[in-house]
Amino acid sequence: MDAFYASIEQRDHPELRGKAVAVGGSGKRGVVASASYEARRFGVRSAMSSVVALRRCPELIFVRTNFSVYRSVSKQIRAIFHEYTDLVEPLSLDEAYLDVSEHPRPAFDIAEEIRRRIFENTQLTASAGVSFNKFLAKTASDINKPNGIKVIDSTAAIPFLEQLPVERFHGIGKVTAEKMRRMGLKTGADIKKWTEIELVQRFGKVGRYYYRIVRAKDERAVNPNRIRKSIGAEQTYHEDIADLPLMKQRLDDLAEKIYKTMSAQNNFGRTITLKIKTPDFKIMTRSKSFSSEIRQLIQIQRIAHELLEAHRHEFSSARLLGLSISNLEKEHIGVGVQLSFDF
Repeated sequence: MDAFYASIEQRDHPELRGKAVAVGGSGKRGVVASASYEARRFGVRSAMSSVVALRRCPELIFVRTNFSVYRSVSKQIRAIFHEYTDLVEPLSLDEAYLDVSEHPRPAFDIAEEIRRRIFENTQLTASAGVSFNKFLAKTASDINKPNGIKVIDSTAAIPFLEQLPVERFHGIGKVTAEKMRRMGLKTGADIKKWTEIELVQRFGKVGRYYYRIVRAKDERAVNPNRIRKSIGAEQTYHEDIADLPLMKQRLDDLAEKIYKTMSAQNNFGRTITLKIKTPDFKIMTRSKSFSSEIRQLIQIQRIAHELLEAHRHEFSSARLLGLSISNLEKEHIGVGVQLSFDF
């Protein structure tokens, strides 16, 4: 909640408080899962390699992940949410949407009370966004972090979006934001000048999303029964892998993990995707879809091998291998006043 994993580690280990902390692996192939705000001042961010993180902050302290603790804290927080509404849509351990449109109290009061209770119960801070749809609530939750709240009502939405820098829009990543700036699109007002067709021509289908969000349009409901859209596993290796038989062996291991999860959830999928990260950090994804669900481990392994063999000529070695299955049987698409909590 505000650097969730790192904040928990600082809470549980007083010697880490006030210091630059990164949760994740510290080896040359390690990746930052969460960074404390002290570390973020040096430019350390989640998903950054540990080598780059240490270069930016030589005093950085690495702590191994402890997901059992993180899950326990997440359950505490969700229990608080459910005291206010049954319409809670968890997105991950550290984020959820709440629909409080049927609650008799004002949304802002609920959000502030929830933030206070979270701190009393966990000694951790949360930031909240309050608005009339998911996109605005999520965007608002990032505005006054850490330990802040932002409200965007119907009268303020358009002026707010028009002045918002493109990199602050939820759903516009760093690479896309840089591309937009090169095209002269610096704020929501700049994007709004473009027609939907023009945005689609420049950005593909996601251009339709950009066209709608700058106009504050998002009709998605909060879905308390939200089901994951894919099941996957990946592994970064200490040494690059160039040997094809070894790659297949590693993919077999990933396939076993995925199969166990699918079997436990009785939720099988139709599309298998192979992910490869090369030593220079380029990411390749290659997929294959079928007309019916893939229900056998040996099928997953065989398809993964076929994808690897078909595209082996496109890379020399792999730093990371990943495998995922989507188009799941139980997949379904999850307006009111909505809160987005970014723990």
